Amino acid sequence: MACMIDKKKIEETIAFHGHSCPGLAIGIRAAELALNRLDFTAKANMVCVVETDMCGVDGIQYLTGCTFGKGNLIHKDYGKPGFTFFDRDNDTGFRALFQADAVKEPSGGFADREDRTKAIMAAQLDDLFQVQPVKVPPVRPARILESMTCQECKEKVMESRIRRFAGKNLCIPCFRLQEQKI
Repeated sequence: MACMIDKKKIEETIAFHGHSCPGLAIGIRAAELALNRLDFTAKANMVCVVETDMCGVDGIQYLTGCTFGKGNLIHKDYGKPGFTFFDRDNDTGFRALFQADAVKEPSGGFADREDRTKAIMAAQLDDLFQVQPVKVPPVRPARILESMTCQECKEKVMESRIRRFAGKNLCIPCFRLQEQKI
């Protein structure tokens, strides 16, 4: 069945992202799947792991409330249209992998991106994604770590991102200037 998210919410999501496109439509539909299958409430301890940095991540962020700043939106750069949603309070979740071939292309092909976007929004939700249950949280909860000072640039750095080199604590950019092997 076609996307069941309120049209006003979709318009707000498009405005948040800046334009309508097939990638955003994929994210909207992935968020719809999560909203249907899991209890996304203000109190829920939800996390989303995205395996891509495509436009759809904005749709997921806007519609589910998972954000990088809260530490419950995690990016793993696998280059796949995979999205894992997990409710830590109930230990339930799933990974959804977008199935591009589920969007039936007309015999002459899609006229433009707008036609492809409409096709994604009109497709059966269960056809768009291959869904597998997830039994354990995909990532640990965020932790508050100590801030340290880079001994080169003097900027504050989260301790887990400090690199030790030649007796100095360095941020990643300063480390890269010193050590050319990475």
